[in-house]
Amino acid sequence: MNIHDRIQQLVDLSVNESLIEQEDRIYARNQVLALLGLEEFMPEGKNEGTDLTIPDVLEELMNYAVEQGLIEDMLDEKEQLQAKVMDVFLPRPSDVNKEFYKRYEHDPVEATDYFYHLSKKSNYIQEKRVKKNINYTAETEYGELDITINLSKPEKDPKQIAKERTMKKTDADYPKCLLCVENEGYAGRIGHPARSNHRLVRVNLTDQNWLLQYSPYVYYNEHSIVLSEQHVPMEINRETFDQVLEFTEKFPHYFIGSNADLPIVGGSILSHNHYQAGHYEFPMARAEETYNFTLNAFPGIQASIVKWPMSVLRLRSESREELGQAAEKILADWREYSDPEVEIYAYTENEPHNTITPIARRRGKEYELDLVLRNNRTNEDHPMGIFHPHQEVHHIKKENIGLIEVMGLAVLPARLKDELKEVENYILGEPNAIADAHISWAEELKTTFSHIAKEDVQDVVRGSVGKKFEQALKHAGVFKRDEQGQEAFKRFINTLQ
Repeated sequence: MNIHDRIQQLVDLSVNESLIEQEDRIYARNQVLALLGLEEFMPEGKNEGTDLTIPDVLEELMNYAVEQGLIEDMLDEKEQLQAKVMDVFLPRPSDVNKEFYKRYEHDPVEATDYFYHLSKKSNYIQEKRVKKNINYTAETEYGELDITINLSKPEKDPKQIAKERTMKKTDADYPKCLLCVENEGYAGRIGHPARSNHRLVRVNLTDQNWLLQYSPYVYYNEHSIVLSEQHVPMEINRETFDQVLEFTEKFPHYFIGSNADLPIVGGSILSHNHYQAGHYEFPMARAEETYNFTLNAFPGIQASIVKWPMSVLRLRSESREELGQAAEKILADWREYSDPEVEIYAYTENEPHNTITPIARRRGKEYELDLVLRNNRTNEDHPMGIFHPHQEVHHIKKENIGLIEVMGLAVLPARLKDELKEVENYILGEPNAIADAHISWAEELKTTFSHIAKEDVQDVVRGSVGKKFEQALKHAGVFKRDEQGQEAFKRFINTLQ
């Protein structure tokens, strides 16, 4: 099929996916022709590749652009052009917002369904790449944990890396970060992703302007980001609790949570205040409550400790205001709390160590707020963090335990796809190229499962990876799940009365 047929196919697919109307076909086609440097349209009318999706056709168009010398064979340049192509098929941000809130008046679910569909079919959400991820669940003491080996983000080639090094960095970089509102419609540059096909929905929280978008590389269903219109740093405070609770009132089918606001226990972007949300039930949300207690100043709140490897307080009430007040008090008390018996110190000189990772959701008429206690102190034995994955699990997981991991979804590095296969070969006694970091672990598995069948070895290794993630979460828990740790947890709770 020639390039003109592929362009027509993209137009037809966009009509079928309700991105454009029939009346827009010629306009859209002409816009794509111009982007590809074509001045005429001469299709052959062949029907080859009728099973191709929008991402498949885009890939072929980018290959054509490289062959014609329109762009270099480089990730960022291809992504910039394909984002510009898909922008042709998208409404303006104002029209997206009008349609979103028209549907919202009928049903919030209908509104988010519309926006999620638009984000996927416009190729802003990289569905084709996301499907490469390896996903499974692993049974643990705390129920099933979610495991994903992240293969969706493409690796940069040496040419791309070399070009990035030549790009000048200044204080006037625009947009300031990947979460800024100024990314909406931004063409992109080397080292900064293309966002021509990016749209944001405006959301008011606590009388402030916030924006809803979906993550280009979704880790769970309707993985969304709620970001401040202002480029201000992450901070957990009373306003945080009020905002997440108000969001669940507006979108009761979504959970929402925030990374902590300190290094080590925080997320990857602490420079821009934001939340993550979505239509998904994480393992932590299903965890049972093991110890109930009362907060004397807040009689309308049901409070409990959650059976979870990290240290979680769960508050439940029909009153948003009372929940916000209680969370504010717990945060204030926790920021100043020390317990040397379990290695918890609030400060080193003037450096603060204690903060909270909050998660909100609705349970019918009630609001539910999970407060995960965090501490980012380090020492000689644990230079990356006392309450951070320890050295023994670094061969599987050494990155920060952020919001998504806190809730029970391990986002593991792409290297494990091949490395775990070599571990399987090692256990089976077959030729392998196992990484040195995995040998001790693989030897333990080989001893434990000395007569394992080849068809079972993958399940064994995957189950063990789940156990490693469970252990990483235990390391991140400030009050351990043993007797000493739970007694210490109750000591802290007693200070809240």
